[in-house]
Amino acid sequence: MTTIVGIKTNEGVVLGSDKRASKGFFIGSKITQKIAKIDDTLAVAIAGQLSDAEYMIKVAKAERRLIEIRRGFPLTVRESARLIANLAYAGLKNYQPYFVELLVAGVDAEGGHILAADMSGALTEEDFASSGSGSPIAYGVLESVYSKDITNEQAKNIATKAVAAAMERDPGSGNGIDVLVIPNLVMITEEKKRRSN
Repeated sequence: MTTIVGIKTNEGVVLGSDKRASKGFFIGSKITQKIAKIDDTLAVAIAGQLSDAEYMIKVAKAERRLIEIRRGFPLTVRESARLIANLAYAGLKNYQPYFVELLVAGVDAEGGHILAADMSGALTEEDFASSGSGSPIAYGVLESVYSKDITNEQAKNIATKAVAAAMERDPGSGNGIDVLVIPNLVMITEEKKRRSN
């Protein structure tokens, strides 16, 4: 029970989430981090069982790093998302499913990507996506205001509005909003140069 959103922009990608962790009708935590940054170019937003999501992210992070070392260049966002989806699929086929839905967001040489991975291992790429118990409400906001030419700053505002709308009506969402922006590689390179000077 949560609300997460991902938005692709012309400058990168934006993820947003609420902070409430529910245990049935009990609020287990009001400060839960549902957005996990993998590196400067990739992050994952979590909806579902937190322990399953944390395990999947740890394994995917290690596997991703190992593949990059072996082949000598980084994985694309789609390859990283497929790695995570394959973990979910393997769990399902072993009758030990991971009860999570993840939004994988990142940037690579092709630009920004938002991919939704569910517990079956299915993977879909979207311009914007939402998951969790508050997602029907968040989608109402996303559908009404999204356009392909938005900036990261505009997407931050949209993500905040979408999660806030869900928090108004969904009891599984609440206690604040986290937003993460991942700029395109060109912007990341320029920022690193600026910091080194």
